[in-house]
Amino acid sequence: MSRDYVLHDGKRGSALAVRVTPRASQNQIAGVLSDGTVKVHVAADPADAGLNAELVAFLAEVLGVPKTRVEIVAGESGRDKLVSVLDMDVETAHQRIVAHMD
Repeated sequence: MSRDYVLHDGKRGSALAVRVTPRASQNQIAGVLSDGTVKVHVAADPADAGLNAELVAFLAEVLGVPKTRVEIVAGESGRDKLVSVLDMDVETAHQRIVAHMD
């Protein structure tokens, strides 16, 4: 479940549950599941070490934030990942994701 949280160093952000589908024809937001998980199609191959970097860059672009504010905090080697977005509440993040799907 997505939620606002406070990091240990006092910075605020949001946590997004993301399900990645690799080897897509293009990077895109494919939808949002009923539990709030964001489905993302990524062009990179899962065997490629750059898959997570491509996911972070794409999400940063969608959210309109620098890549340094987006980080995979759990699930680096799996399809289901937990992504933190610094200085953005979860409602704003979801609004930008949904707007990008239109």
